[in-house]
Amino acid sequence: MKKLIILFLPFLLLTACVDSLEDYNVDTKRPSKVPPVTLFSNALKGLADTLTTPNVNVNNYRLYTQQWTTTTYLDEPRYNVTARIIPESFWRGLYKGVISDLNEARRLINEDAFLGQGTKDVQLAQIEIVEVMTWAALVNTFGDIPYSESMNPENPLPKYDDAKTVYDAILARLDAALPKLEANGTPFEGGDLLYKGNIAEWKKFGNSLKLKLAMIIADSDPAKAKTMVAEAAPKVFTSNADKAAFPYISTPPNYNPIAQNLNSLYTSRQDFVPSATIVNPMNDLKDPRRPFYFTKKDSVYVGGQYGFLNTYSSFSHISEKIIDPAFEGLLLDYSEVEFLLAEAVERGFITGSAAEHYNKAVTASITYWGGKPEEAAVYLAQPKVAYATASANWKEKIGFQKWLALYNRGWESWVEWRRLDYPKLSPPSGGNVQPGLVIPVRMIYPIIEQTLNGANRAAAATAIGGDLATTKLWWDKF
Repeated sequence: MKKLIILFLPFLLLTACVDSLEDYNVDTKRPSKVPPVTLFSNALKGLADTLTTPNVNVNNYRLYTQQWTTTTYLDEPRYNVTARIIPESFWRGLYKGVISDLNEARRLINEDAFLGQGTKDVQLAQIEIVEVMTWAALVNTFGDIPYSESMNPENPLPKYDDAKTVYDAILARLDAALPKLEANGTPFEGGDLLYKGNIAEWKKFGNSLKLKLAMIIADSDPAKAKTMVAEAAPKVFTSNADKAAFPYISTPPNYNPIAQNLNSLYTSRQDFVPSATIVNPMNDLKDPRRPFYFTKKDSVYVGGQYGFLNTYSSFSHISEKIIDPAFEGLLLDYSEVEFLLAEAVERGFITGSAAEHYNKAVTASITYWGGKPEEAAVYLAQPKVAYATASANWKEKIGFQKWLALYNRGWESWVEWRRLDYPKLSPPSGGNVQPGLVIPVRMIYPIIEQTLNGANRAAAATAIGGDLATTKLWWDKF
């Protein structure tokens, strides 16, 4: 009897600590309830990952803007968007990986009866700014998208909303969110991986985003763009310290996805080299960013031939700085803001000196990467760089230098190239290249949408002029 008691005693002690046997089925590593701040952090990482990764199944925009090229696989620099699940991965990464988490965080905050209204306002404003940026990424990639009926589990077949209508809606949401940052409440802090709860920086970030989104519609709705730019311009980033950057760490799974795809510590693939399209002009200008962008090949910087096979060992590679697993992922930076302000002056949206903003933009880019202000001054003094002499066309000189500055931000570079139409890029041609290639100006809808939401996808395709990579978005006028 004593032996039986001793045998069953441990089981009695264990079961005494739980209310039912169902408690044993709880996976402590997959919690059923997640606090809003955790969802917010995860959404930030999802957004940074999707926009930063060079994975050929997700984000090929560094290839479309010819800043990188491939060594072996030619589908991507020859614009095959159906050989892989590129549209679906980008689409799913933002809808499911970002917006879904932000919506749940918002719901939990609104339902929290113990949270003060000021704190709710501030945290909801932080959520809104990130969500607006995410919606903008979707609508500026695909055009018409599910918006008003999206993210509703009771409606698996959401309609696609007109892209301009979506854009106007998210601009209104951003305008409504910015004043809420003034509320006397507690922001997300430790889980705020961008600014650690620094609301002054969030105000600059929100207004810099407003400036950016307004300038995207400058050709299609100049009156609205001018109003929004004038409102935002006095409140934007003023130095590199203001940048919105996701702080990756040196170990998986929270390392920079560039390292995952390029760093020999994590992969044996040798898919990418910098393209001669960008390396050659940077060599001509003795650009001080080259050692931070590229490695050397036999003491010089050598770019691969865009859209053709390249032997990996024969060319420069992506720099050690960029493939560092702990290298931050930029969402928005000071250089980009100064280029936008230079453009705003040229368009007559604000007063000031376009040349001064341009010089600040180029200097900010060079010093961000590790160059010195003196190097920036020498670089800017060159006739092909100086604002007064680089070109008579302000779009060309701003567009070219912005393309250089956005070297490691392929998606943003693609947006700006489509919008400003500079630098002039040509698709690969000759040899075994299929005739008639055109650089994508839009990403096609995910193939899975044809199966799961076919009628609404077909209606959207008709509305925008065809579900094609050559269909221009509504704001892309030239």
